[in-house]
Amino acid sequence: MLFIFSVTVFLFVAPAISTALQHPHAGTWFPLFARWLTFWACGVRLFLAGIRQTIQPGFTAKEIFQLDDARAYPIVREVGFGNLAMGLLGLATIIRPVWLIPAALTGGLYYGLAGLIHLRKHRNPAETFTLLTDFWVFAILAVFVFRNF
Repeated sequence: MLFIFSVTVFLFVAPAISTALQHPHAGTWFPLFARWLTFWACGVRLFLAGIRQTIQPGFTAKEIFQLDDARAYPIVREVGFGNLAMGLLGLATIIRPVWLIPAALTGGLYYGLAGLIHLRKHRNPAETFTLLTDFWVFAILAVFVFRNF
């Protein structure tokens, strides 16, 4: 339940509040929302996931992938390193706005590919939620990147 709450905050609530606080004018809300979605989803969420996967690989192995085998932990840690790197790029967009498109492209592609993996397998409720949110981020950021490429 905490997982679903945190994903909802990072992918919907925080980007919406951040966008609203900047008072977008008519026609400018989408790029502003995509900017904040990149920061929160590709920055904060992936960076925090990377920390957890690196420090506590057993959580991701057991809770997300239903793998109760410590031999999976090194792989989960490596995924965590990738999430740390992508997350840092997403976080950096707050001080380096020129990195927004690379962060949106990289993070959005990651979410889209992860969604495809979830699509192919039998899912528990958490994985179904993850599938839907992965495709949500991918769709928004794909439109944003293609409009600004």
